[in-house]
Amino acid sequence: MRMINRAAAPILLAITAYFALAWGYEGVRLLTSQAYGLDDVWRSQFVFALGRLLSLSPIGLIKLAAFFATLKLAVAAICLAHIVARIRHWPDKANADVLEAALILVIAISIVSVGPAVWSQNIEITREYTIDLVLAGLAAALCLFERKTERPAKPDPLQTPVWFTPWR
Repeated sequence: MRMINRAAAPILLAITAYFALAWGYEGVRLLTSQAYGLDDVWRSQFVFALGRLLSLSPIGLIKLAAFFATLKLAVAAICLAHIVARIRHWPDKANADVLEAALILVIAISIVSVGPAVWSQNIEITREYTIDLVLAGLAAALCLFERKTERPAKPDPLQTPVWFTPWR
């Protein structure tokens, strides 16, 4: 089991590097755009679909696009922080709780984004969000696998006696 954990760590590191670079670039590009990415009609289909579902005004659409751009940048920052923490604690496992939350955000955004891309039959955007969805799912599974296979800490014999069990 320990060998499988050592094989899973570089894969998880590569996936988090991908999200740090790709989503970081996308978040910066969207936040520095004048219309927060709404000028690219094909890539912002999910913002228009959510805006129609929530009956948002044009200002509301811009705020929603800025919200998703900020989420992408936050996910990239979390992935970058996890890479730094993983390298600092390389022989051991770094804490992946925040990374798992970021991966859940990636999965949710990818699911929301792939729907309008499939509906509009845009295969390039569908492929992009599907790859993000698969990579985030694989990374989340690797995080859960690492958590499952880690060795439990030995109990301190001075703190709680082994022979004592209340309400027997």
